Amino acid sequence: MSTHPLWRPYEVPDQETTDEAFVAGAEPKVEGGVTVVPYDPAWPLTYVQVAQAVRDTVGDGVVALAHVGSTAVPGLAAKPVIDIDLVVADPADETSYVPALERAGFVLRIREPEWEQHRMLRLDVPMVNLHVFGPDSRETHRHLLFRDRLRGDVADREAYGALKSALAHQDFATVTAYNAAKAALIYAIYERAFAADSEHPHDPRPIGA
Repeated sequence: MSTHPLWRPYEVPDQETTDEAFVAGAEPKVEGGVTVVPYDPAWPLTYVQVAQAVRDTVGDGVVALAHVGSTAVPGLAAKPVIDIDLVVADPADETSYVPALERAGFVLRIREPEWEQHRMLRLDVPMVNLHVFGPDSRETHRHLLFRDRLRGDVADREAYGALKSALAHQDFATVTAYNAAKAALIYAIYERAFAADSEHPHDPRPIGA
């Protein structure tokens, strides 16, 4: 059986694990449910502005930056939060980038050494989740693959947008609970992206198989 190098087994986000990753304690509760809004054409410009601020702040420590997540997909409904992947030489060396980013207004929210040394810093104005990974991270490549799949496939983009908009009417206590409700469709979209990748053969791996 051929398996795409970016494939991961199906997993549903776990609230307890997420809570343990939050630097200041458990994940904050969402008041009034998760907000999902129609696509805003200003989001790419916001990314460019924030990305330049990150480059100015971290300097030569920036290996790569990318706009990922739903706000990076034209026409897709999304939470109004810009997701950015920042690649640095060593995410575990927080002294090399966290203090500088904190001076620029970011706050370290998540530390996950066991998940490719992932860190996440939050900026409130504009709302940004800055995800930090290392050069060898597979997750950054997965994020780009998922983004590009949604950009190029109308059916997957519409299905994902419809699910997100429907879930926004439900009373999720945390973003993790909301993400868990999306997990099955996200996995299915990845499966189709893997199957469409001519450079890496991939046999379907249905959930539970």
